[in-house]
Amino acid sequence: MKCKIYLLLFFFSGVSAAAELPRGVTIGGFVDTYYAYDLNEPPGRDRAYTTQPARDNEFNVNLAYLEAKIDREKVHGRLALQVGTSVQNNYSAEPNIGTVSGPSLSRNIQEAYAGYRLGGDTWIDAGIMLSHIGVESFISKDNLLYTRSLVADYSPYYETGVRLSSKLGGAWSAQILVLNGWQNISENNTNKAIGTQVVFQPFSTFSLTYNTFFGREAAFRQLHDLIVKVSPAEEWAIQLQADFGAQDISIYAPKSKWSGFSLMARRSLSKTLAVNGRIESFSDRGQVLISTSAPEGFRAWGSSLGVDTVLDENTAWRNEVRGTWADSKVFSAHSGPKKSDGVVVSSVSLAF
Repeated sequence: MKCKIYLLLFFFSGVSAAAELPRGVTIGGFVDTYYAYDLNEPPGRDRAYTTQPARDNEFNVNLAYLEAKIDREKVHGRLALQVGTSVQNNYSAEPNIGTVSGPSLSRNIQEAYAGYRLGGDTWIDAGIMLSHIGVESFISKDNLLYTRSLVADYSPYYETGVRLSSKLGGAWSAQILVLNGWQNISENNTNKAIGTQVVFQPFSTFSLTYNTFFGREAAFRQLHDLIVKVSPAEEWAIQLQADFGAQDISIYAPKSKWSGFSLMARRSLSKTLAVNGRIESFSDRGQVLISTSAPEGFRAWGSSLGVDTVLDENTAWRNEVRGTWADSKVFSAHSGPKKSDGVVVSSVSLAF
């Protein structure tokens, strides 16, 4: 009996100590559960050309993470540990070179970086960070729609390296990054990549962002990423992402190019109800990023329609219907390859 009392006293003293966090430190987390039904019923239940939702006809956890953040005058940083089907899917291509690399550990680290203020609004950060590219985050609660567009899924969600960021005065801010490469934590070659970002935000309802990536992967790769955000009224949010990429397959071959766009809009009908939609297109004829059995490569367009409900201030119920149509039979299906795919997904998420 005494042992049980001692254990209880130890537990509650630990809770009390944990509540007394250091100055500037906050603790939080996120849980995103879902059910998705793919009209093609893909063999093995793995859905192609997407990270989220990754599984067909299955209740599962898309993403769950715990985070600790610090924000002080001179230092800031974030540590977030994660699990989920989107994590398994998105980190499956992590390089596994040597004995201390690969996805077995790195996929569970969403972010782990530390930053120091060099002066004014200039910071230097180092570690594993969410990508500077794209308008759609890896974290569903930060996006207008629940599913991710093709152009989002085929640009980096995370990056590893050093980032220098600064507000340049007025409406301008910028970043420059030195990275291991294209969405990888473990290094896969002897080269490093360069990323840049320039943001112009003259007022809170409009921003224009231009991101780049330059680095040698299988060959020299470049990506140009343009983002426009507009809020014409309080209840409206409109976002556009347009990408153009190119890669030299060899020094003797012409550049292989890919491109895509995503146009999304969200309309709040009340404090607890919103509707959203998206149209999109993606083309990778040279199969730089998407390998298919079709000799003409990959080209597809799609549309989505969703309804979001706020159940309380921390809980959301999101529903979406999405269709994708391609030029060739690139979608795996129970009855054989098809030119089209459709999915219905429902998600309940909790942020704390």
